[in-house]
Amino acid sequence: MRRPTARALRGVLALTAAATAVPLAAPVPAAADSVVIGGTPASVKDSPYVVALSSRTRFGSKRAGQFCGGAVVAPTKVVTAAHCLSREVLGANGMADLKVIAGRSELRGTTGQEIGVRDTWVNPGYDPVSNAGDIAMLTLATALPESYVIGLAGPGDPAYAPDTPAAVYGWGDTTGRGTYALSLRSTRVRVLADQACERAYPHSAEGAYTKATMLCAGDPAGGHDACQGDSGGPLVAMGRLIGLVSWGSGCGEAENPGVYTRISAFVGPSRNAAPL
Repeated sequence: MRRPTARALRGVLALTAAATAVPLAAPVPAAADSVVIGGTPASVKDSPYVVALSSRTRFGSKRAGQFCGGAVVAPTKVVTAAHCLSREVLGANGMADLKVIAGRSELRGTTGQEIGVRDTWVNPGYDPVSNAGDIAMLTLATALPESYVIGLAGPGDPAYAPDTPAAVYGWGDTTGRGTYALSLRSTRVRVLADQACERAYPHSAEGAYTKATMLCAGDPAGGHDACQGDSGGPLVAMGRLIGLVSWGSGCGEAENPGVYTRISAFVGPSRNAAPL
């Protein structure tokens, strides 16, 4: 899930409907493990900072309650998208059993940990209309190993340069048609010039691209992208966290690249700084 307007919220509500309408023992379609759009299997052994957000109360147990992704930025801190923690996504009681699943590639596996959330911070400047400032932070009840932590790319980091290779991770929709992954996936994209997103999202119904707090990434030819269920997941370049899956239009469309929360806008002395 990405897209807090036309896509992310529809995607999360589709997950909710599936959790209620489909028996927990129902088989998952084979296509569900085919791709994050254009992707390949990934392992948390190689990317331990990638975590899943889970609420079985809201989304059922078939996929361990996964509905968004996140990234470990300190032993007790996970960053994700602000829209992942909205009432529209989690409902009235979804926070009651909110967990972070760490160290597990296969959602139905038993490895890793399911950790409770002690506190949440949602960026007070988040605007669900324009999608600006789409970042939140979870404080974990139990600390993860330091080896899980990924470094942050601050202002001026070369990882933000256009055409830089990057990777995005998640357990979301693998086809753009509601087939959700059971195992972690990753797909390769490239950081795009701000102008590409400014042309794609000038002030549309989806949102408005603002380069101060947003980052554009994708495949100019299409076919590689995040999708529903991936929201809040990490975009990584040069070994550092540069973005969080946020919004866009469609999945893997050449003319509609993915829009990510720009991490550099929320670290260091920035007035938008998150409480890292």
